[in-house]
Parts: sequence; structure tokens; C-alpha cells
Amino acid sequence: MNWNTVFRLRQFVRGSLWVLPLAGGLLGALLGSGLILADQSVHLSAYWTYSPSTASTVLSAIVGAMAALTGFLVTVTVLVVQMATGTLSARYLRLWYRDGVLKLLLALLVGTLAYSFGLLRRVGNRFVPNLGVTVAGTLVVVSLLLFVVFLDRFLHRLRPVAVAALAANYVNRDFARYTAALAAPDVFSGAFEPAGEEPAVIVRSRGPGAIQALHVRGLAGWARQHECLVVICHRVGDFVPAGARLIETYGGTATGIRAERRLRSMIVLGDERTVEQDPAFGMRIMVDVADKALSPAVNDPTTAVQALNHLSDVLRLIGTTDLSRSRWRAGSAVRTGLVIPAPSWEDYLMLGVTEIREYGSTAIQVMRRMRAMLEELRDEVRPEHRPAVEEELARLGVTVGRSFADSVDLDRANTADPQGIGGRAKPSGHNG
Repeated sequence: MNWNTVFRLRQFVRGSLWVLPLAGGLLGALLGSGLILADQSVHLSAYWTYSPSTASTVLSAIVGAMAALTGFLVTVTVLVVQMATGTLSARYLRLWYRDGVLKLLLALLVGTLAYSFGLLRRVGNRFVPNLGVTVAGTLVVVSLLLFVVFLDRFLHRLRPVAVAALAANYVNRDFARYTAALAAPDVFSGAFEPAGEEPAVIVRSRGPGAIQALHVRGLAGWARQHECLVVICHRVGDFVPAGARLIETYGGTATGIRAERRLRSMIVLGDERTVEQDPAFGMRIMVDVADKALSPAVNDPTTAVQALNHLSDVLRLIGTTDLSRSRWRAGSAVRTGLVIPAPSWEDYLMLGVTEIREYGSTAIQVMRRMRAMLEELRDEVRPEHRPAVEEELARLGVTVGRSFADSVDLDRANTADPQGIGGRAKPSGHNG
């Protein structure tokens, strides 16, 4: 099984809501059969024994309760989908489907139902699974406790700031993986210019889709093995049409269908982006939350400020990371390795501020918080990144000047405030 297939299966399992519950149901049925066998050889005290009628009543009640609770949980999940799509971001569902507590609770409920039903079938005048009934009661208590944990988690994760925090965690994790991949001496980031050289191998997409992930280690190893330069033509997260160029190789001796098939197995296309190797997708979710909050239908600038708090954190991480050693440079003499196109600092910064600045141009607290964020970034990011921050500050000044030109609060809108309104405000020297 190649890397492409393994990645797709892993993504399917992580995003599926039925695989783990199905496994739970099968495990419950097996556990029920095992405990029936154990009951036939274990003698319990009178305190842990049940009459046939009592055992039947208890198990019937458990089966009905688990079925009802499972239905209620599915209803709650559907409501989450509706609320998240309408008030947060449709992209957030990619994270919600991965929630381990939701899947574990579904598996426990379905497993307890299957287990209890299996015991119920064996209750008779001559045999009562006493140990099994006791275990069934224990599973009900555990299920209820886990349901309370899920309900608490569900309520907290519907808050926009919790969504932004969760997306920020994914960005931090993915960016750390990205920098770790670039630590290899033969892996580079940047745009490759062939300078008239024709590629030896061209790998094209068989169908349309978004690039979800690359097998960086495998591609770099293949390049070393064949002593060639492997160039990825699009960024992870880009949507490519059918027949588009995905991978090109330069130099080396590898050619033909076999090389194309091997390289194609190390790149994954899907219906939409994922958070696996795409830090910009996590930022996209945070920006979406802020955009929805700033829409006329919602009009909640405080939520946009909270999203900016987490965007500030991830932008600071990206802006203070030194990636210069792994950057591909035009005219490089390196002819063996892997070149990956990646967003620049300017791209990340533009993604994090442009839409929020435009949609929140009339919200004074959004303007103040964004100015505070940009001034902090200007002071902390690497020197080569500061011109881009200065440009964003200039654009912010123009936006504020346009939106508050006739307002008495023009001076306040041009003030940096880390809380939007109410924090430690300081007048800015830039007034647009």
C-alpha cells in the first residue's frame, strides 16, 4: 500500500463519523459473547445476582436509553453543522469531524447498545448473565459521564474564540512540521525558474482537486536516488484542474511511465484543503470567523478582535522563524533535491489582515486592534519582513482615513490598542 493510499485512508478515518462507532458496536457484541461464557464459569455472591425478570427489564431499559441517546447525539451534531456553517465558517467542519470525544462517545453508545442487546437475547429461566448485567450498568454510567464531558466540550467549542484558538493550534502544529521538513539539506522552498531547461519528467493531474499533502521525505529520497531535481508546480492547498502540471523533474536518468506513477503516488489531491500540511488553511478559518462576525447580519466586532488575537500569535511565529537557509535561490547550482513552492511572509500577512481590514473598516475597535498587532509585528519579526508590515500599516492608515474622514473619532481610530477599546492605548505616529 503506497503513501498516497495510506494518507487517504487516514484522512477518511479521521473525518468519518461511522468508522469508530461501527468498531464500537462490533466490540460490544464480542464483549457480550465473552461475558456470557465467563458468566457460565464464574459464581457471584447473592448481592450481584439478578432474577430473569429484573435482568430483562434492566437490559431492555439500557437498550432503549442508548438508542435514544445516540439519536439525540446525532441531532446535536446536525445542529452543530448548521450553526457552524451559518455563524462561524464552513471550513470549521473539517476540524469538527475530527473531534475524538464525539467519535468515542458514539462508539461507546453503540457498543453498549449492541452489548446489552446481545445479553438480553440470552436471558432465560435457566440462565441469567449476572456479571454481564453489572458490566452493562457500569457502561451506562460511563456513557453518561462521557456525554456530560462531550456536552461541555460542545458548548465551549461553539464559541468563535474557541474556534480561532483551535485553528491557531493547527497552524502552529503544521508550521512546525513544515519547518522540520525544510531542515533536510536537500529540501528547498521557493519558486523554481527552469531558465529554458526542459523537464525530464512531467506528472500531470488525472482529475481536478485541491493539493492536500506531499510525501516530502519520499520525494526527496526519490530525487537523491535518481540524482535529479524534483520540483512541485503548485502549493499545498492550491486547486488544480485536470491535466495540470503537478511535478517536474530536471536532470537525472529517470523517465517514463514508471517514474510518473511513482511520483504521482507521493502527492494527494482531494475535494478540499486539509489542515495536515497547509498552515494557511488554519489562518483561512480564523479570517472566516472574523469576516462572519463583521458581516451586517452579525455585526460583532469584538469577535473579530478575538480572532485577531490568535492571528497575531501565528503571524508572530511565522515572522520570527528563519527559513532563509532552505530558500531556493535563482541560479542555484544545486541539481539534486526537492523544491516546494510555499507562501511567503507577505502572503501570510496579506491573508491575515486584508479582508478583516476591509470588512471592519468602520469598526473602531477592529482598526485599533489591527494597528496594535501590526506595530507589535513590526518590532518583533525578522528585519527582512518589516517592509511588508510597514506597507500594511500604510494601507491601514489609508483605510482609517477614508472611513473616519468626517468622524470626530479619527484620532481614536488611529490609536493602537491591544484590546480594541479599553486596553493600554497609545497614540500612533502614523495617521495615514
